[in-house]
Amino acid sequence: MSWVANVMVSIDPDDRPNVEALSEWLRTEAPLRDRPGRGCGFLREITAEDTVWGGWKYPECDVWAGALNHADLKAVLDHIGRMPWRCPNALQVFVMDQEEAFFRVSMLRDGELRQYAPVTPSEEDPDFCPDDL
Repeated sequence: MSWVANVMVSIDPDDRPNVEALSEWLRTEAPLRDRPGRGCGFLREITAEDTVWGGWKYPECDVWAGALNHADLKAVLDHIGRMPWRCPNALQVFVMDQEEAFFRVSMLRDGELRQYAPVTPSEEDPDFCPDDL
């Protein structure tokens, strides 16, 4: 059975080598959350000129995304936080784990990867998803 985490990483173009290295680490070395073994998936650029978005223009950002299986997200975020990003203030990490309904957004500030949004509510909040929807 799968346990999927959706992950997107937005970077400055100068950090392409870092996000490529992160993708390879995810593919080969990233620890799993609840089982032995290594490797939970990889990232792919989703903003290249051959991608299709709505609108008349190509995206003007560099975003990489992957659906990671059984990823130890704490280990993934710790690894991202320790990487030598050339433009650390441009890094944004979006994570939506299995059974979550929205992305958590983390950014590097003062040498530390911190979650900035949303801090609340959580999926356990009684007003999060009213029964009448």
